[in-house]
Amino acid sequence: MDKSGDRAMDQKNNTLEQRIRAIEDRLEIYNLIASHPPSADTGADYFAEATYAEDGEFDRGPGLTGAKGNKALGAMLKSEAHQAAIADGIAHFTGLPYVALDGDRAVVTSYLQILTPRKSGEAVEVPNHGSSFGYHIHRVVTNRWELIRTAEGWKIKRRSLRLVDGSEPSREILREALAPWRDRATA
Repeated sequence: MDKSGDRAMDQKNNTLEQRIRAIEDRLEIYNLIASHPPSADTGADYFAEATYAEDGEFDRGPGLTGAKGNKALGAMLKSEAHQAAIADGIAHFTGLPYVALDGDRAVVTSYLQILTPRKSGEAVEVPNHGSSFGYHIHRVVTNRWELIRTAEGWKIKRRSLRLVDGSEPSREILREALAPWRDRATA
């Protein structure tokens, strides 16, 4: 990304066509990121293969296995371990992403919560919504999605995630999203 940050952020000199293209790009990117939870929670290998670049990478951070290549990413979703998580009721829940556009590249910053159903304890009744044991927030991570524009649309070139645990790597992902404002404040 350009060190000056999100080029679309300062649109006063952009033509109407450029501004519309930036809006369309953001909508396509929002849909791409919003599609991740349903694909992860259903094991949609075809989705990973279609949305990651052929040489795309998934960096899950220390202690977790990632993958390189869209076929390998699709295979992760069909793995025995991932299928067991789906069968146990895993739910990926993402927040609204921050999208920084830079021509045919974009960087997206977002949070992701991984929820799992509680299997024991006392059930809780919620009027008009039934009863359940509730859910456990298994982990919360920050995501950095590096995207490229292709003839088929936006694709994921690299995705890095880091556990929100007070450590520097997770905060660094968030700081990078705020760089345009930091750079303007120090200019």
